[in-house]
Amino acid sequence: MTSKSMKLNRRVLLALAAVTVALPFVAPVDAFAGTVEEAKAKGKVVIGIQGDNSPWGFVNSSGVQDGLDADIGKAFADYLGVKVEFVPLAVANRIPALMTGKVDVLFATMGMTAERAKTIQYSQPYAGNVLSVYGPKDKKIAGYDDLTGVSVGVPKSSAMDTSITAGAGTKANILRFDDDAANIQALISGQVEVVGGNQFYGDRLNAAAAGKYEPKFDLTTLYNGAGTRPGEKDWNETINSFLVKIKGDGELAKIYTKWMKREVPAFPESLPDVPFTVK
Repeated sequence: MTSKSMKLNRRVLLALAAVTVALPFVAPVDAFAGTVEEAKAKGKVVIGIQGDNSPWGFVNSSGVQDGLDADIGKAFADYLGVKVEFVPLAVANRIPALMTGKVDVLFATMGMTAERAKTIQYSQPYAGNVLSVYGPKDKKIAGYDDLTGVSVGVPKSSAMDTSITAGAGTKANILRFDDDAANIQALISGQVEVVGGNQFYGDRLNAAAAGKYEPKFDLTTLYNGAGTRPGEKDWNETINSFLVKIKGDGELAKIYTKWMKREVPAFPESLPDVPFTVK
């Protein structure tokens, strides 16, 4: 192991120790992931991605990882000149998988929040996501006050969880599920009355029950960035350079059109308490 890698791993160990009490358990691996140069030497980059959140990241009918994040991950591997290995993750396991070295980087629908930025290093944003509350068309829900006494489903540890917990507090009965698929199924089956979801929940709900559900009110617009471990400047700089390239040469626009069916949004140059680069 190089001296640079040893220094980076010590920083990661310190960061992991600081957040262990707040993170769900993930079984440890033998060693932390290495540097960018070590990944190139091995000929492989290991990318954490959501396992069941179409069109962001999901396993297709052929058993292959697919979606916007998968295509961006493949493009990043091509940029490095290596092969890609995807590790499908649930929402709550994304950060632990990164911090324990199970993956080199996260392209996993990582909403850029100040709270998460205390634990991981974000890249510049590469995607946007409008988060809303969804429910039956015949149910009046216009804001947080209307969630009083209502059972609300959210993916555990997601930005929807954070927003609804902050906005509705103990007024709502918040049920937390492992992933988006379980959250959607809870609404369809009647386990919850409404859910917090991303901008594609409407399509998925309409496919399951045409004309029954609609967005009720928006929670926030969230930008997604790649996640790396704190202090790993080489990964952060490499990912940011890659994102600048695909934004400039039109590759991101092609991927966005394919999966999002919309244009690439205008990205903010900065976000409060969310640095895009290693200081």
